[in-house]
Parts: sequence; C-alpha cells; structure tokens
Amino acid sequence: MLRARMRGGLLNKARRGELKMPLPIGFVYDPADRVLLDPDQQVQQTVRLLFESFRRTGSAWRTVREFRSQQILFPSRPKRGPHKGELGWGPMLHSTVLHALHNPRYAGAFFFGRTRWRHAVGGGHHVDQVPPDQWVACLPGAHPGYISWEEYQDNLRRLAANAQANGRDRRKSPPREGSALLQGLVICGRCGKRMTVRYHQRRGGDLVPEYVCQREQIQAAVPLCQIIPGAGLDDAVGAMLVEAVCPLALDAALAVQQELTTRAEEADRLRHRQVERARYEADLAKRRYMQVDPDNRLVAETLEADWNATLRELAAAQDTYERQRAQDCLVLDEQRRDAILALTTDFPRLWRDPRTPARDRKRMVHLILEDVTLLRGDHLTAHVRFKGGASRTLNLDLPLPVWQQPKTDAMIIQLVDRLLETRTDAEVAAELNRRGLLSYGGKAFTAHAVRHIRIIYHVADRYSRLRSHGLLTAEEAADRLGVARSLVHAWHRKGLLPAVACTDRVFLFRPVDVETMAQNRPKIGRPKARVV
Repeated sequence: MLRARMRGGLLNKARRGELKMPLPIGFVYDPADRVLLDPDQQVQQTVRLLFESFRRTGSAWRTVREFRSQQILFPSRPKRGPHKGELGWGPMLHSTVLHALHNPRYAGAFFFGRTRWRHAVGGGHHVDQVPPDQWVACLPGAHPGYISWEEYQDNLRRLAANAQANGRDRRKSPPREGSALLQGLVICGRCGKRMTVRYHQRRGGDLVPEYVCQREQIQAAVPLCQIIPGAGLDDAVGAMLVEAVCPLALDAALAVQQELTTRAEEADRLRHRQVERARYEADLAKRRYMQVDPDNRLVAETLEADWNATLRELAAAQDTYERQRAQDCLVLDEQRRDAILALTTDFPRLWRDPRTPARDRKRMVHLILEDVTLLRGDHLTAHVRFKGGASRTLNLDLPLPVWQQPKTDAMIIQLVDRLLETRTDAEVAAELNRRGLLSYGGKAFTAHAVRHIRIIYHVADRYSRLRSHGLLTAEEAADRLGVARSLVHAWHRKGLLPAVACTDRVFLFRPVDVETMAQNRPKIGRPKARVV
C-alpha cells in the first residue's frame, strides 16, 4: 500500500510537470529546481548547431558528418561514475543525434512515461517504447527550449520518412549515391505503390538506372508491374527543372552564399570557444601549480603533469582552429563568391557539369518536387508534382527494342573483317577514323568499339586468325627451342626473334623463325652469367 501511494504521488507530480528528472545536455536546474538553458554559451551554440545541421541536411548521419568535417566537439555530462555531472567534450556520435532529435525536452516540453519496464521470466527486464498518446504526461511549453514544438514534430516525421526508405513502402529517403535522379520520388501509375531503383551496366559503360515496381512480384510471385528506363526520363526531368528554376537562380545564389557564410561563421565561433576553454583550463592548471609548495614534490609533479597536458590540449585546439579557419577562407574567398553569383547565368552548365555530385542534384530535386507518377504505354507519361502544388506532364518516347536499334553498316563490318588480317583492334579503329567513318552512334571508333563489333557480328579476332595460320605462343616457342620463356621475350626485345602482334601486349611467333633460331642458337648464345 505504501509503495502504491508513493507511485501515485510520483505520477501526480509528473502530470503537473513538477517531477525532477535528469536533464539532457544543454539544460540545467536553478536553485528553485526550474529548468533553464545551460549558461555555458559554447554548450548552447553547439546544441543549436546540431538542430540547424539536421534542418539543413535532413539526415542524422549527415549531421554527424558535418560535425566531424568541421572538427567540432559535442558536450556531455556523465550521469554516473567518478566524473558524474562534469562537463566533457568528445566527437559527435550518431546515437547522440538521434537521442537529441527524439527528446521532447529540446522543444521545451516536459514528458514522463515514454518507456515501460517489464520483468522477464529469467529475472531480467525489458524496456518497451510507449506510443505518445499513452504517455503519462506531455506538457509542451513547460520550460525554455532550443526548437519549437512544431519543428520537433517535423523532425520526427523526417526521421520516420528516412527509416521508411528501408521499410515496406520505401517512401522518400534522403539523397544517396547513384545516378538515379528521382530516387525515392517515383510512384507507379498503375498500382500507386512506390517504385524502387536498380542499376545495370551496358556495354562496359556507366551504370544505367531503372525504376521498377516489384512489390507484388516479391509478395505474390506475379509478373513485374512496370519497368521504366531511367536515363531518358532523368534527362527530361532535369531539363524541365533547369527551365523552371532559372528565373529564381538569383535568389537561390544569394541564399546559397548567405548559408555558406553563416555556416562558416558559426563553426568558426564554436572552434574559437574550444580554444578559449582550453586556454582557461591551461591557466587554471598553471595557477594551481604556482600555488603549491615547491618542497612538496609529490603534489608538485602531479600538478606539473596536469599543466603540461592542458598546454598540449591548448596547442592542439589552436592548431585545429587555425587550419580549419584557413580552409574556410579558401571556401569563402571572392572567387568562390563570384562563382556562386554566376549561378544566375550558369545554372544549366552547373546542372550538366559531370563534376557536380549526383547526391547534390538529388537534394535539389527533393527540394523542388513532391513526387513523379510514371505510366508506361505506347509512350512514357510522367506526371511531375511540385512542392507548391503545381504539376506538369511529360510525354516521352520509350527506348527502341534491341532489334529496332541502329546497327553497324554492313560495309564497315566487312572492312573490319578485312583489316583484322593485318591489324590489331586499336589499329583497325585508327584506320576507320582516318577514313572518316563513324559508328552507328555517330561517334569515333575505339578499340572497344571494334571489339564490340567482333563479338556482336561474330567476326574472328586477330588471335584466332594468327593461330589458324600456325603461329606459336611464347610458351610453345620456348618448348620448341628448349629454353625458358623469359629468354624468348628477351630475344624478341633485342630484335633477334620476330613476332606478330595480336594486341598491344600479346605476340605470336612464326614457326619458320623458331626453326631458324633453333639452328642458330649457338651463334646467338644465352645471356651471360653475372660475375659475382
């Protein structure tokens, strides 16, 4: 009964928001047990930077990466152990970001009952997450916070959307690697489900994306709903975005410049605070050492070691600050500012620049588009929906089947067959280009293109042709001569053993020359023994 009454009193106090609970980093209790922001300005600015980074990147992992790239440490206060309650600094962790984003305290809300403990059969316990509508108490606005309650809810929705990238519906995921421009935005026009992305490689070239609706095939072993080639679709959507975004390029350029400047200044202030804290710790250690009795060597040696350690930390902090400041200056110099402002006229070139990462293009697309619905028929129909509610429809031609695609001219195939009697693939390509001939794609010939023609049209390669004429490999020539293969290559390099090139690195030897070499081997001799 006493335990139940104590539990009831605790719950009543929690429902009023008066229960004293451990606070996350960034908050402290005043003497009246009121929750306040941490008076340490460095702690406040670092916590605010965490939420600003997530607001900008939309990913917890990217937030950790930004902290690591800027070499910014994150504060912590241990809740147990010998250093309980002491402020410490360490590298940002992914779990730390997730804990902060899920904690309602940072939105100024008091909560209680978010988890529930259950005793297990074996004597342990289980901790279960309780839905928000079943919490004992959740009181927004109970104390000052770093973000608003609306932003906290929005952060939870963004985290849920990121997690669903690996879930059943594979909804919008944060931009990732890969060339698929519409990754996470494509909806099937037949069944309404999200379409996934897969890549394949054609003719040894780059990876080509495809948008596939395969949920029903995986669950019920039925045929695929739709397969949409992604290369032409991505190009069409990119061209449409370039046309739509160009009128707003000036505003976007100014916003990008302001964001880069703000981010660099905020990171610089935080690193400078780290230097100030390290300098304070070094001065404090110095004062402690100077006040000790010199004759008390046991204490003096310990304080001297502490002073040296703080001086090393100060030097490391100053070095990091100066190095990162120099990098920021390189990023924000006048040339870079002019380049950003040049987006007003160079946005199409920037979009099509192969050096622009695919992830950055996807981030721009996610900021502009809500989703893209695809329907495949005699042609491809793409319904593009923008964030503001506007929409546009694109009608695109589907790629031709293989049997309808352009083919290499028969005259070129015959010429390649004839030239391979006396030339390698690279030499055949050079001869075709010298004659002004082009491949079916309108491009100049390469050794790879000649090899592709050989494989597709079953033209014998140069190696098979020479072998059919009785030429020998280096191993066969060495066996016939009774020497090592390395000696055969040495004679060939000296011009004593002629050979015919199959490729740039493979040679075949004529039997007549081999027989001649066998007869004249005493005259040619072996490599001289090295004198020791």
